[in-house]
Amino acid sequence: MTQQPMGGMEITSDDKLWAALAYVFTPLVPIIILLMQDKKDRPFIKAHNGQALAWGVVFYVIVMITSFFVIGLCIWPLGVLLEIYWAYKAYQGEFINIPVISDFVKGQGWA
Repeated sequence: MTQQPMGGMEITSDDKLWAALAYVFTPLVPIIILLMQDKKDRPFIKAHNGQALAWGVVFYVIVMITSFFVIGLCIWPLGVLLEIYWAYKAYQGEFINIPVISDFVKGQGWA
């Protein structure tokens, strides 16, 4: 099953699944995708993978720093809910715009 073409390539259900998994299991799955030659070059996966990796690193660093205070324990569930929502949107074949992170990832050429 394919979706709208993106850059001359079709978005397959496999692309959508890997993009969704990148958000749910960040930063582990994004690192695995970077090691998979056939996956890391797919435009849809690449766009989501860069964002998921950057989000995962930033989010978990913030949670670890603030976990010394009770704030980190309150932030973590909200971040996980966001990851699940973004995974759902990615599985629907949509692109996600995460403030600051999306611009940074595109500026670096990672997406």
